[in-house]
Amino acid sequence: MIRVAVADDQPLVRAGMLTLLAHAADMEFVGEASDGHQAVDLARRECPDVVVMDIRMPRCDGIEATRRIGSDPDCASVRVLILTTFDADENVYAALRAGASGFLLKDAAPEAILSAIRVVANGDGLLDPAVTRRLITEFAGRPAASDRRAVHALKSLTEREQQILALIARGLSNHEIAERETLSYATVKTHVSRILTKLNLRDRAQLVVLAYESGLVTPGSS
Repeated sequence: MIRVAVADDQPLVRAGMLTLLAHAADMEFVGEASDGHQAVDLARRECPDVVVMDIRMPRCDGIEATRRIGSDPDCASVRVLILTTFDADENVYAALRAGASGFLLKDAAPEAILSAIRVVANGDGLLDPAVTRRLITEFAGRPAASDRRAVHALKSLTEREQQILALIARGLSNHEIAERETLSYATVKTHVSRILTKLNLRDRAQLVVLAYESGLVTPGSS
């Protein structure tokens, strides 16, 4: 059972999410918050598997709330899914840098939202590759220079692992990587797991951020 909390300043959105979750046999609604402070308190109190988080909220926005959740040892198992109306907002990239596991637009179909929650809960890939690629193109190249810490972290990876990381950063799923590299799905999944362990990162969203900030991949590269 996937335990889900919702943080959004609009009562209608929270009510809609509650109704949606009620129809998912594998999900349980564990609480709601109307601002970032409440979201952090809720995450600490309930330790949900996934917090569906709006970006723009009063008092404390979704980015800061995500950062606080991600840095709290008591919330180590909590993942954040950003749900927003701002598909061209650089705050989305900021949210990924803060530790969000992915993002989805509020106008997504109900089943797509449920699927995204499952993806984030499983830690098995970013969300819609098309959305991911748009995000990467728009914002991942913003840093003026490679982050030294990110560059140093890459040294722990083998050449093959760096190749896999580069493909992840371009928005490819495990199945797409397996097909492109003529590998089994299980082999790719093992590579991804080892990369996460070596880099001490939680999920693929953080891998994408590191890949771009290290300069391993640049927007527009093939």
